[in-house]
Formats: sequence, structure tokens, C-alpha cells
Amino acid sequence: MKLVVFDVDGTLVDSQAHILHAMEQAFAALGRPMPSRAECLSVVGLSLPQAMARLAPGIGDAELARIVASYKDGFATARAESLSPLYPGAAQVLERLAGRDDVALGLATGKSRRGLDHIIAAHGWQGLFQTVHCADDHPSKPDPSMLQACLADTGVVASNAVMVGDTEFDMDMARAAGLHGLGVAWGYHPATRLGPRVIDDFAQLEGALQMIWQEAAA
Repeated sequence: MKLVVFDVDGTLVDSQAHILHAMEQAFAALGRPMPSRAECLSVVGLSLPQAMARLAPGIGDAELARIVASYKDGFATARAESLSPLYPGAAQVLERLAGRDDVALGLATGKSRRGLDHIIAAHGWQGLFQTVHCADDHPSKPDPSMLQACLADTGVVASNAVMVGDTEFDMDMARAAGLHGLGVAWGYHPATRLGPRVIDDFAQLEGALQMIWQEAAA
């Protein structure tokens, strides 16, 4: 049995419009200037407190709690108004992989459980993933806890498992858990930060997975 674990934001779902809207609201609530778009997207994948602490160095605990709460409110408002789109080809690849008897699917994301449940419901993904883990239940990426839980849920050994993500946090988490890392170039970190295995299009995903598993079995 093989396992493919996907990150969500920047990998399956293009949520940058919602992220930037929420960032603008969060920093405005504290009277702080909003960081640049590149800076905001550079922390996507981290749990929200860690991400905000990076964007606002030296922020106190009370202000950190306020900015996190403001971000959540802003993101929820944006989410209620529109649905973040899937990247081209994502739905088709998930459908094909889900149809294989030898592959289990998982999600490992820095999103909250509420946000993740919304994404799953909105895109009709109920029952598609055999293992789902998020920031509410685990330390922030790149801690390997989420991926270790995915392995435990499915009984798949790490050498047969692949983490697909768009940030170096995903790739570092994969290495820490002993999984293969596969980067995607369309997300929020430059491809140069994702290591040696990077795809440019979802059409390349299944071929890249097959190559990883063949090399692992050799």
C-alpha cells in the first residue's frame, strides 16, 4: 500500500486572495503596516501563531492573540463570500488516485479544523482522504507529527509515502518523518526552495509518484 499526503493552501487550493485579505485586516486591527505580499505568502503552511510571529517580530503575547483572532475573522469573511479555486488538474488527479486500490490519500495542513472541514465540504471531498490532520491537533510544520499520524492511520511505511507540497515547510516535514518529498512549483514558495523533486503541473504528478516508488523499491 502507498500513501500520498497533500498540503492544502498553495498545493491543491489557490487561497492567496483570502490569505491576503485576512492579513490586511489583521494588521490593520493592530495599527501595523501589512507586510508585503511575498512576505505574507512566505509563511503559508506554518500554524497561524508561528506565521504571525514571523511577520511581526517582537510582538507580545496579547497582540499576537489579537492579530491571530483578526486574521481568522477576516479569512472567515472572505471564505463566506467566495470559494478559493482548485489549481488546474487537482480534482482530476485526486479522482484518479482515489480510484486506485493500492493508494491511500491524506491531507496535512496548517489550516484550522474549521477551515479544513469547510474546504472538504465545499469541494465534495468527504470520504476521499483516509487520513486528515491539521494545525489544531499537532505542532506546526515542519514538525513531523502530522505525517507520523498519517502513517499510523493508514499503516503505510514511510518509504512508500510521499508528501506533496508547495513550501519548504512541507519538504522539511517530509524529511523529518522519513517520507519522500515532492514539491509543486505553482504555490507560495519558489521552486528553488523545494529540493530536487519539483513538478510544474498536476499532469506530471502521477509519473513523478511512480518514479519515486520505483526508486524506493529498487
